[in-house]
Amino acid sequence: MDELKQIMATAQTWLDGNYDAETKAQVKQMMEAEDKSELIDSFYRTLEFGTGGLRGIMGPGTNRMNKYIVAQATQGYANYLNKIAREGGFATLEKGGQVSVIVGHDCRNNGRLFAETVADVFAANGIKVYLFESLRPTPEVSFAIRHLKCQGGVNVTASHNPKEYNGYKAYWEDGSQVLQPHDKGIIDEVNKVTMADVKTGGDKDLIQIIGGEMDYDYMMAVKSVMIDQDVILRQKDLNIVYTPLHGTGRQIIPMCLRSWGFQNIHVVPEQMVIDGNFPTVVSPNPENSEAMTMGMNLGTKLNADLVIASDPDADRIAIVCRNDKNEWVIINGNQTCMMYCYYIINNMKRLGKMTPDMYLSKTIVTSEVIRRIADRQGVTLTDEYTGFKWIANRVRMWEKDRKYIGGGEESFGFMAYDAVRDKCSPSAICLICEIAAYAKDNGMSLYEYLLNIYMEYGFQREATVNIVRPGKTGAEEIAQMMVNYRQNPPQTIAGEQVICTKDYQLSEERNLVNGQWQSKPIHMALDAKSNVLQYFTAGGLKVSVRPSGTEPKIKFYFEIPATMKTPADYAAATAAAEARVPAIRASLGI
Repeated sequence: MDELKQIMATAQTWLDGNYDAETKAQVKQMMEAEDKSELIDSFYRTLEFGTGGLRGIMGPGTNRMNKYIVAQATQGYANYLNKIAREGGFATLEKGGQVSVIVGHDCRNNGRLFAETVADVFAANGIKVYLFESLRPTPEVSFAIRHLKCQGGVNVTASHNPKEYNGYKAYWEDGSQVLQPHDKGIIDEVNKVTMADVKTGGDKDLIQIIGGEMDYDYMMAVKSVMIDQDVILRQKDLNIVYTPLHGTGRQIIPMCLRSWGFQNIHVVPEQMVIDGNFPTVVSPNPENSEAMTMGMNLGTKLNADLVIASDPDADRIAIVCRNDKNEWVIINGNQTCMMYCYYIINNMKRLGKMTPDMYLSKTIVTSEVIRRIADRQGVTLTDEYTGFKWIANRVRMWEKDRKYIGGGEESFGFMAYDAVRDKCSPSAICLICEIAAYAKDNGMSLYEYLLNIYMEYGFQREATVNIVRPGKTGAEEIAQMMVNYRQNPPQTIAGEQVICTKDYQLSEERNLVNGQWQSKPIHMALDAKSNVLQYFTAGGLKVSVRPSGTEPKIKFYFEIPATMKTPADYAAATAAAEARVPAIRASLGI
């Protein structure tokens, strides 16, 4: 009851404060409702500005995405940018110089409103703003920061979340999402800010609109990823169906494909319409097969070779190709990352482009088949924490001494070059089309190309289980689950002995050697820690557990080996691996 009184008092400040009439009416309605659950969830906390920025359900309240919370967060970010500038802490800015930022947004409802709010607050704090004229992909915002030598940036997006969400990704001068120590520094500044501290009504001359000229430069950067122009020219009629799922890839991705030489590109017209309500899908997440239905239907009608999609902010991808029965199959994120790495290594070697200083990266929850490929080929592969900011951090650490040639994660993202420091669907889509062209040039489908990799390096099936727990009680339940796993780690999983555990929060790896557990430290970039647990069994199972940093859920990643002696065994091997998921879940109590 005391908590409800506090929440009511906080809500009352919104009725008494300098908020617009519509917001006040919505708050009043929640306060007067008999069921106070919406009020509680809207005001029980202030929406947390995490290491990647903000993300939440849109609406009035301190725990919601709205123009007031966006302005408050931007004021804190502006304070930190100006502080670092005064200290001479930017590599791209002389001490005393004017800080500049890029601001963009995707197709979501309120995207333009929030982006203009961000731009106004930055300008009111004396910061030069390059504001995109309309919606643009997240990776183009990353590119523009580096291209214009800005010190930071914001993209208003909630990526692939449902339509009720919006968000705010904060970027640093290298074009990557903010990492330590700056993430904590920004969070500290944001937490100090009250609505009374927010500056608005800045000099409009500090806001410069950008658009087509940046699109062209970005498109040229994407083209630099191409490995084999000749194979594309021979297979220029590769039959491609593309959908942007109502989002920001609608213009730039077909343009990029044409710039690479592909000439037979078709789009899903209903999903080319910009719409933050995503009317043709349940959720605009390319990881969900339902979101690809319209694309596959058009692909069938046009006898396409493959169907590809980008999510609303065009950083993630989905790939659908035909199997040996001419049926559409969705290639999962681990498989796409595996194909990218395999193709890059083999074809750069074939063309004499590979040098000893080149390397690739993957995240710790991404397929270990990629590790086998790199090790056997003698190519350096780094393991990084989940999120492309960590891959970008590796690029930053090694950019003077080594050449980055690609990196990815299991959640349908790939970063094929260092001009962008985030996952990038325009370059990833063009590259997968090049891979499909190469396969076709060699008498294979993309599906057969994938199976050949398994035949060479061994099969395993990945599965992901998401346990969603929304709201305050959900967050507490997820936190307790991680405590329980640390205090009582599984000794066996699906009947197999656990022989190795990794705790990235404690930076500790434990291995079972001759019946005794032996510990050693885990060394990650920046000596950073992450709330991730991993278990490896004697039979080759790998299980990773981590709470999502952007959504109210805890994620379980399974890597399950199975026997595949010939390409024809793929379906049976997949079924055998998937049949073990219930036993794995039972071992983990989920």
